[in-house]
Formats: sequence, C-alpha cells, structure tokens
Amino acid sequence: MDKIKNFALIGASGYIAPRHMKAIKDTGNNLIVALDPYDGIGIMDSNFPQAEFFTEFERFDRFVDKWRRDNNKKIDFVSICSPNYLHDSHIRFALKSGADVICEKPLVLNPWNIYQLKLIEEETGQKVYNILQLRLHPSIIALKEKVSKELEKNPNKIYDIDLTYLTSRGKWYFISWKGDQSKSGGIASNIGVHFYDMLCWIFGEVEENIVHVKTPDTNAGYFKLKNATVRWFLSVNYDYIPKEIQDAGQRTYRSITVNGEELEFSGGFTDLHTRSYEEILKGKGFGLDEAYGSINTVSQIRGLDAVGLVGDYHGFCEKVVTNG
Repeated sequence: MDKIKNFALIGASGYIAPRHMKAIKDTGNNLIVALDPYDGIGIMDSNFPQAEFFTEFERFDRFVDKWRRDNNKKIDFVSICSPNYLHDSHIRFALKSGADVICEKPLVLNPWNIYQLKLIEEETGQKVYNILQLRLHPSIIALKEKVSKELEKNPNKIYDIDLTYLTSRGKWYFISWKGDQSKSGGIASNIGVHFYDMLCWIFGEVEENIVHVKTPDTNAGYFKLKNATVRWFLSVNYDYIPKEIQDAGQRTYRSITVNGEELEFSGGFTDLHTRSYEEILKGKGFGLDEAYGSINTVSQIRGLDAVGLVGDYHGFCEKVVTNG
C-alpha cells in the first residue's frame, strides 16, 4: 500500500479549494494544516475536521517547521489555492520547506518567475506541479489524438478555431483581487490560461499574438499557432452571453469550434482535480516546463495594446463595440 502523504493547503476559503480538499481525501491522503486570512471555512468539516488552521502566514509557517521537527515527519505536498499574485511566493515557501507543490492555474503571472522557480527546484530537490486539468478531459484527449494522427499525414495542416468563454461575475469581482490586474493578471490570466495551455498542447506554440479588445471585463484576440489560427473571446460580462443561454437561466457559456465543428466538452469536469492529483502522486503531473507556454502567452497579452476590430477578430467583439 502506498504511504499516506501529508498535505498543507494555502488558500482554504477560495472557490477552488474544496476541489483540492476532495482530491486529497479521494486519493487517500491527509490534510495536516490549512491557511487562509478568512476564517469561515466550514467546508473543512466535511473533509478534514481535525486539520490545524491558521489565519496568519507567520503562525502557519511556524507550525509547518515545528511539526516536522517535533514529529520527525514532513509535509509532503503544499497545495496552493491563494490569489494569483501570491503563488510565486507560496511556491518558494513550500519548496524551501521540503515539500512538493500542487498549484492552481495560473502557476505564476510572468515567465521570468518560472526561471527562478526552476533554480529553487534544483536547490531543494523538490518539484512544482501545475493544475492543467483540461489536458486530462476525455474530449480534449480525444481531440489531441485525432489531430496528432491528421498532422502525421499532413504536418502543414492549419486548423481554424473559435474559442468563446463567458463566465458571469457580479460587482464583487471588480472589488476583489480578481479585478485588480496587478494581482490576478487580468481576464486572460484569470479565466483563459488553461484554455491557452490546452490549445498549444494540441496545435503548437503561439507564433503570433494580437489583442483586439481589452476592457476590465473582456479580453479578445487572435493567435497564430504552429498548426492553427485561433479567434478567442473571454469575458465576465453577463450581457455578452447569447440570449438563448440567458433565457435558459444559465450564466456561463463555453464554446470551442474546430473547423466549424463544435467540440463537446460541457461535462466531465467534476473529478478532474482528483485525476490531476492521481497523476501527480504517480510522478506524472505537469511541471514548470509544461506551464511555461501559457504563462508566457498571458504575460504577452497583458503587455499588448488592443488594436480594435481589424484583421481576423472574434465575432463577439462586435458586442463590446455595440455596448460601447
């Protein structure tokens, strides 16, 4: 039987933290301690009620160090669900504490952060893993296999792709750290990075990167990948969701078309964090090298000016212009 792994979790009150708690539990491991400035963490009662909990990083840091010394044990993994701009610092803490890391997307905000983390990996002998769950989605895996076979026959084939992702957020979003680009990285980092990773995983790295629309609630643009052209549109604005979706009472709209054919991947997301943990525990997770491409892409997007509705832009861009 595999040895039970000891976990710490940073960012226990966030939206994504329950999926990490469930993944730790489902893989038969133990959460020793959690950290979050917010103390309303009732979700822990149905997962790890005996876990220690701190609201201050300094006390959490002391516990992790003292627990190892007093018990001759160690934290094997630190799961990081904190705000995006803190990931880099929290990853460094975990590595220097002798733990491997499982970090939510985006791993960090800029590619140069990855260079430094690779040095710390080498110094400590520990490993950083990024949650890139779309690479484990059955429909995405099937698409990659199909495209790989087609590219074997025709390596120069160029696919035509539209990526549309709208996930409505209220006024709270713009008051929170997520609405602050210096903390979240902006819309592309916050809600788009795993889609970019998935597309580059299948169709090759970004060769050209153009931004058509850049507002606080919407980013849209164009990628030229090695084997695809991509028109993409990301927004947290409910008004841009198609009327038929609104009429059905839904506040999220997700669509990817490849050569005009809709990719069906609306389901199958429930257990992807558990699947990610299973792979990581086997030593097969996605590390710093795999994370680099999408982090570099969103960092570029952040620095680009919007060119407006010129060239090959996503059709939804006209909604933004119409709404002024």
